[in-house]
Amino acid sequence: MATQRNQNSSFITEPQLREEFAHHQPLVARINNGSFGSCPASIIAAQRRWQLKFLQQPDDFFVNHLQSRILHSRTLIKHLINADDVDEVSIVDNATTAAAIVLQHVGWAFAEGRFQKGDAVVMLHCAFQAVKKSIEAYVTRAGGSVVVVHLPFPLSSTEEIVVAFRKGLARGKANGSKVRLAIIDHITSMPCVVIPVRELVRICREEGVDQVFVDAAHAIGSVHVDVKDIVADFYVSNLHKWFFCPPSVAFLHCQKSPVMPDLHHPVVSHEYGNGLAIESAWIGTRDYSSQLVVPEVLDFIDRFEGGIEGIRKRNHGAVVQMAEMLAKAWGTNLGSPPDMCPSMAMVGLPASLGISSDADASKLRTHLRDHFGVEVPLHYQAPKENEIEAENGDRDSLITGYARISHQVYNTVDDYRKFRDAINQLVQDMIKVLQRMGCRPINKTHKGQNHEGGVKIDSSKAVGKDFGAWPVFLLARLLPERVTGVVTLGVPYSPPSPNT
Repeated sequence: MATQRNQNSSFITEPQLREEFAHHQPLVARINNGSFGSCPASIIAAQRRWQLKFLQQPDDFFVNHLQSRILHSRTLIKHLINADDVDEVSIVDNATTAAAIVLQHVGWAFAEGRFQKGDAVVMLHCAFQAVKKSIEAYVTRAGGSVVVVHLPFPLSSTEEIVVAFRKGLARGKANGSKVRLAIIDHITSMPCVVIPVRELVRICREEGVDQVFVDAAHAIGSVHVDVKDIVADFYVSNLHKWFFCPPSVAFLHCQKSPVMPDLHHPVVSHEYGNGLAIESAWIGTRDYSSQLVVPEVLDFIDRFEGGIEGIRKRNHGAVVQMAEMLAKAWGTNLGSPPDMCPSMAMVGLPASLGISSDADASKLRTHLRDHFGVEVPLHYQAPKENEIEAENGDRDSLITGYARISHQVYNTVDDYRKFRDAINQLVQDMIKVLQRMGCRPINKTHKGQNHEGGVKIDSSKAVGKDFGAWPVFLLARLLPERVTGVVTLGVPYSPPSPNT
């Protein structure tokens, strides 16, 4: 169907593409599509038409249009993900809602005695925070135990993930307990990496895990999705992240099984007991328009050569290329091999930035947004003891900060150059200030690449210097005993004068 549409119409042009995303802030390098996605103007217009249709005559809309249109969207999603039956596909607000549906079901199984107290739920340590909170709300309160699988990062191969996951399942089965549910990300959020989900699901089956829930919030439109190939019990993906739908909308695929009647939407309304797909299609008066524009989204996608697969492959190639450009410019590395990157990639930040906590990463992210017009999420990765030992105890040469860059159809190379130049300016400005304080840069190497990896401080010459409004996350790392009372949080950044 998509191929036929592509043959009968010309592909989108560059001016048309720019017009579709003209509502984006023009001066912002928006390289964080992964968090909230991006909705084209034509889809926003289609959504607005559905909103007006409801507002013009609500009774007619709810009685004659809403349910049939949601069914149409579910049918299109069924074909898109290669599901067997449309009854397996429910449309919900987001992956968080889907997690609540699955974990509510597991929580009731513990509460009603179908699962034994102490039986386990296994999850990855980098699971989305909302999923962790749902486990706390539904599973641990009902008597279930939680086994957290810690994945290494940076990663060099999928085998590292497989080994860690097998160990986690073994812990879950210790002392005769059963693993009732395994929660596996298809693409982890932060740090970002593609998980070998088919292999992990297969291992779960071999090890007797009752049910598998794949949290694939970032998947559809970013990696290939075939639920028959993955064969998880539950699989959710947001449609507003990489599939151009307006926020927020997601699909939850549930394989047909005896547990399906026990799955319920956490918002109970008139359709309770009529099946999850029907329950989810009516949770009271609200704006359902984001669920209704799936046909228009598919039309938009078919304006690109190769449809969604073409978009996905081009985004992957572009994000890897941009990540490698940044890593080369900063003398760092990618957080995983290119084949483990979806339409996002983790890139190491210069060690000389001195990121030493989640708070540092958060402050730097805000600083990049407010003063450089760069929107990108940052990740703090604590160094391992063996890494510190390998550097003879020199923590300042270790990469502890990573940026998660995204690439979507609206991005250009200038977005990533802007980010590159912002980081380079911060590093160079910091060196200038430290030189004024009597410090000198030390050239470090990381995996054979030269870069400004740190500074040597002559603290006697630093006493009494005016640090101005230098970002506290940088100075606090370098001179913690001299920053208190000198640097003020929240004061706008002002780089040194070129004359100093």
